[in-house]
Amino acid sequence: MTGEPVLWRRLAAEFLGSAFLAAIVIGSGIAAARLSPSDTGLELLENSLVTAFGLFAVILMFGPVSGAHFNPVVSFADAALGGMSWRDALAYLPAQVAGCVAGAVAANLMFGAAAVSVSVKHRASGAHALSEVIATAGLILVIFALARSGRLAAAPAAVGAYIGAAYWFTASTSFANPAITIGRMFSDSFAGIAPSSAPVFIAAQAGGGIAGVLIIKALYPALTREQAAAVVVPREAADGHGVPDAGGVPGRAGRP
Repeated sequence: MTGEPVLWRRLAAEFLGSAFLAAIVIGSGIAAARLSPSDTGLELLENSLVTAFGLFAVILMFGPVSGAHFNPVVSFADAALGGMSWRDALAYLPAQVAGCVAGAVAANLMFGAAAVSVSVKHRASGAHALSEVIATAGLILVIFALARSGRLAAAPAAVGAYIGAAYWFTASTSFANPAITIGRMFSDSFAGIAPSSAPVFIAAQAGGGIAGVLIIKALYPALTREQAAAVVVPREAADGHGVPDAGGVPGRAGRP
């Protein structure tokens, strides 16, 4: 998009935002397991609440620079809907994965564990795969429905709330993100996932992303490139001002 922050700044924001996200998810899982041992329900409540609130804050921190994707599925969906180039979406991918791995290492170290401890938590099953398809499709629907209806100001809260809720209504606790799935392999903790389970999750997430894009195209056929370009939150222009929408209003998504 013309006038948006240069690519290296956007990649740096995606790396840092992904690292914070992974540290929030994994660190809160470690803390929950230590504070509430033998009470899985309470551990999950603590983990999900911290993740929801933390995701809200991280989107606000880095959204004006990169759009706060932190998720290859979101970036590829944005490219499929015309909001960013495929070149940039592909460039976001390694920044997001590297950020999530770095965040996992940071979380381990903050709690006095080994920097890297490969998870042995096996999660792959048909129920988990279906959960990831649904969770990821729902995430794409939340983001792009807000873009189409001009309500992107609500995106940080809506995305955080959706992920927090999806912890509970899915059997997989809603990873919904290939980058965080890879990052969580590097922490043998409450939020970890065994490497052997990760391919099932990533394939399901890709399928959910495709389903989400198809549903958006069916329900919101008038979604414009300008509206798609503003997800998850509008990026600032190179001069530090909000990115104009189709109607020329900085920092707001176009109206239906």
